[in-house]
Amino acid sequence: MAEIFSNKTEAQIVIFTLNQQQYGVDIAKVFEIIRMTEITKIPNTPYFVEGVINLRGKIIPVIDLRKRLGMPEVERDKATRIIVVDVDGITVGMIVDSVMEVFRLNDVEIEAAPSMINSDIDSSFIQGIAIKDERMIILLDLNRVLKGEEKEVLANL
Repeated sequence: MAEIFSNKTEAQIVIFTLNQQQYGVDIAKVFEIIRMTEITKIPNTPYFVEGVINLRGKIIPVIDLRKRLGMPEVERDKATRIIVVDVDGITVGMIVDSVMEVFRLNDVEIEAAPSMINSDIDSSFIQGIAIKDERMIILLDLNRVLKGEEKEVLANL
């Protein structure tokens, strides 16, 4: 929560879905959102790494966020997107079910994640819960979604 609102009281959040739940990440961490594209498989990578893509001449590792967060796999469709983000200085593509919108949140609309949150994912990945227009959005801490050795593997792809 502090990361999103450091030195400000409002932030823009990219809202996406996974397993019919809404998630959000700080737009400052998002480089772009692209349609699914061909992904080149890379051997000997963590189970959630789908491979790499060539994005305008830059090779970017792509992870399946569903797999990383321990959710069941589903067939990808025309709504599936890759969100290209910064994770501790590493550019990574994250496959999500769909991207919904971008909206502004005030710091007062965010609550700390309860320790026993009713969610499909590891609570250490959760930065907070936003309540907006009667919707609950789980805010992910991108820097915690990948562990140290996983970041090293992705940085070396």
